[in-house]
Amino acid sequence: MEGFVSGQLGLLDSLEECWQPQDLLPDLTAGDWSERMEKFREPAMGLSDAVLVVLVGDMVTEEALPTYQSLLNGFEGIGDKTGTDKSPWAQWTRGWTAEENRHGDLLNKYLYLTGRVDMRAVELTIQNLLRNGFDPSTAQDPYKGFVYTSFQERATKISHKNVAQLARAEGDKHLQGICRVIATDEARHEKAYTNFMGHIFEQDPNGAVLAFRDLMRDQIVMPSHLMEDGAGPGLFESFSTVAQQLGVYTAKHYAEIVKHLVRRWDVEHLAGLTGEAAEAQDYLCRLGARYAKLAERSLSRQSKVESREFSWIFNRAV
Repeated sequence: MEGFVSGQLGLLDSLEECWQPQDLLPDLTAGDWSERMEKFREPAMGLSDAVLVVLVGDMVTEEALPTYQSLLNGFEGIGDKTGTDKSPWAQWTRGWTAEENRHGDLLNKYLYLTGRVDMRAVELTIQNLLRNGFDPSTAQDPYKGFVYTSFQERATKISHKNVAQLARAEGDKHLQGICRVIATDEARHEKAYTNFMGHIFEQDPNGAVLAFRDLMRDQIVMPSHLMEDGAGPGLFESFSTVAQQLGVYTAKHYAEIVKHLVRRWDVEHLAGLTGEAAEAQDYLCRLGARYAKLAERSLSRQSKVESREFSWIFNRAV
């Protein structure tokens, strides 16, 4: 795999063209910094509480980056043993981490500067999530790991893109631009991980299809599912409900991602599979449609959702 991975390093931005959070935030060293800040904050005053909750949840997810780098380094055969390894795997992991690090930084600074959220409650949630960690059911298996990252990068791309649309609808073009640039990063990262897994399907179709099936049977665990703010249980479920209600990330999106990955890796046309692998192939090819039906049924039965207070927005109810 290393030669192939080396060829994918071009999907990381060069240092010369990398954007930085400050590029999208007001310059507080400028002589007219006060006026710039006022202009920056004004559109954020119009954001709804629901959008703020989804934005905070997305930011908290991004800020748990140390956990995700640890996960990648734990995959068998691809770890960065010294922290400065020159292998293509190590270069990818560090480069990916460096780019992802900007996402949490940018969203955190945006929320802080707007004054719209309780930053201490947000920071407590981040600390709790980092302490709690998460288990995506990949163990040390790189096959499962790259199925997971392929899925998750596409999910985060969809989420940030949809928040950008909500920000535009609510009049905050600054936030729209922020979410768009993050979604663009996620799209590049998604391409790399799906390419990694696509190469594995070419080299070891039996092993790849079984790993894909196993992860789908366990279902994709969202990386922030263990978030908590100390104000009571069920924070992630409440955040997810708001995201579903706003159409930011829904069960329908989950089903569409499954279908997309089955198409992307051409699972339907894998040849020479026998026994358990052939059964896994059939299972995966039917799975997206099954999830889509479940999503439609869930939507049709959806009743009024009870409001919940969020510490992130000074205990206002959404």
